[in-house]
Amino acid sequence: MKKVIKNIDKPLLLVTVVMFVFGLIMVFSSSNVTAYMSKAVSPYNYFIKQAIFLSVGLFMALILIRFNTKFYGMVSWLGILGIGASLVILLIMGQAKNQAVSWFDFGPFSFQPSEFIKVIMIVWLARYYEINEKRLDKYGVSLFPLLVGGAITFLVLLQPDLGTAIIFTVIVGTIFLAVPIKTQIKNQIIFGCFGLIAVVALVIISSGKTLIYERQLERLNFTRPCDRLLTTGSQVCNGYIAINNGGLTGVGLGNSTQKYLYLPEPYTDFIFAVIVEELGVLVGILLLLLYIFILYRILLIGRRSYTNRGSIICYGVAVYIFCHIAVNLMGLFGLIPMTGVPLPFISYGGSFTICLIAALTLVQRVSVETGLRRQVKS
Repeated sequence: MKKVIKNIDKPLLLVTVVMFVFGLIMVFSSSNVTAYMSKAVSPYNYFIKQAIFLSVGLFMALILIRFNTKFYGMVSWLGILGIGASLVILLIMGQAKNQAVSWFDFGPFSFQPSEFIKVIMIVWLARYYEINEKRLDKYGVSLFPLLVGGAITFLVLLQPDLGTAIIFTVIVGTIFLAVPIKTQIKNQIIFGCFGLIAVVALVIISSGKTLIYERQLERLNFTRPCDRLLTTGSQVCNGYIAINNGGLTGVGLGNSTQKYLYLPEPYTDFIFAVIVEELGVLVGILLLLLYIFILYRILLIGRRSYTNRGSIICYGVAVYIFCHIAVNLMGLFGLIPMTGVPLPFISYGGSFTICLIAALTLVQRVSVETGLRRQVKS
């Protein structure tokens, strides 16, 4: 274990721990009013649950960091099959929650399979492209991961969970573009995918059906939300009000007014608005700079990795985190429709928090393996 600790990326570890602790504080600050006034539970309810999620994630990280990433790649097939089966079971037996069938409920806690599939898919792709490194000039070998990804995306869309489907597709697509596949094959697959999407869309439209539900179509009207304050624009407009209230230095920790039931579930999608209202734009900017630093360290570990497997894991995790940041904040600022995507390190959520810790642990494991390799060579 001493060798593991020695080769962990200390700057990344320090910043991520600070971010998780800050997120826990903000979950309490943003959720206590909603918990007491709307959910009729203890003001500490979401704070305690998030602390439990972090503890579970920490325990899991202490186990994950001990095993080689090659091992995770070999067992990732089981994860793909298991999560894929759970997505099918959800569609058959699941019950709608927030107008989507995305969660298994276990008493006070819930499990979201589509969140775990993102990290599992990154590990599986890293292993798949590693063992097929010399066969990527074959069309079928290069296309197969996209077929697996497409099937999973389709299941997620049926829930329906458009935000998760988009992020998952971007992760799979980015890794595909980054892998050294022959340009001719890569272009053929890309044009083929677009052609298939166009054909499927035409078939669906001609049949009078749609994969985009009415409530999702309503979200496409996302510009000028304050013109629709009393209808579909209330969430984003109240987010604007919170940010405006905060100014440069904020109104003080715990003193947000918009969390008093103006913002729906302010401890998840809109937690950044509460942060800016209570702590100010300057803290919001600092938070963005810390995100940039985290992504930089992950990419640096990926570039230093002595295996393509390690590089793909790091690049995939960087895309995973970046997509969550971009989709959450762009939705908050009214640049794209709100999709219910949590903000990394900060938002409340068990499945996402545990998956994020697992992803960061895999990155740290890549750093450990690179360090151990250098020690052997020296």
